[in-house]
Formats: sequence, C-alpha cells, structure tokens
Amino acid sequence: MPGRYDVNQFLADARARIVRLSPLELQEAMASGVVVLDTRSGGDRIREGTIGGSLHVPLSLLLWRVDPAAEYADSRINDVDAPLVIVCNDGYSSSWAAATLLDIGFSNPMDLAGGFRAWSAAGLPVVRIA
Repeated sequence: MPGRYDVNQFLADARARIVRLSPLELQEAMASGVVVLDTRSGGDRIREGTIGGSLHVPLSLLLWRVDPAAEYADSRINDVDAPLVIVCNDGYSSSWAAATLLDIGFSNPMDLAGGFRAWSAAGLPVVRIA
C-alpha cells in the first residue's frame, strides 16, 4: 500500500497546475478585466476588508456558483473561459479551489499568492465593509 498523500503534497500538486498571481500582478490584471472571487468568510471580510470590485463567493458555495450546469450558477462568474482569480486569507485554500476549477473544465482559474493578507501587506487598496 502506498504512503499517505499528505496535505502538503496535495497543495504542491494543485499549485503546479495553476497560475498564481502576486498582489501587484493581480492589481494589474484587474485593470484588464479579471474577475476576483473572495472566498473568505463574512467575518474575515468585515474585520479585514476586501479587494475593491471582488465578488464574495464563500468557498463552500464556489462550485455551485461557477459551474454553468449548476442550479445556482451565477451568470457573472460561470464562463468557463473567463479569467477567474480566487482569493482566500493566506493563499492556501484558493490554490486548491483554482485547481478544482481546472478539474471541472475551467480554462483560466488562478489564485492570489499569499491571499488577501498579502494584498493588504503590500499596501494595496482595501475596502472596508460594515
């Protein structure tokens, strides 16, 4: 029986298949129309703020919102060829999510390396929500 497939290998395999953007690269890409999906909890978004123009799609709902065949698909984000950038707190679950989008047929899912906290630490604009 082979050894256990641990979370670190799972993450490395996911990241090997996706494009990861730095905060500055994401800022530039936003000017050309990428869609940013913030998968963080509502509480994190209230405490830490958001990236302006991002759409809140909790991680637990992501696949049902992006898949054009899903009953609860969101037409703003279910074009399988559109560039989508997934953002989480620190850039871990977003890597997994972007790789999962590849697995279901999306051609251009990406994630933000370091997550929202890297964006904020880079001094990029943060929008506060109530």
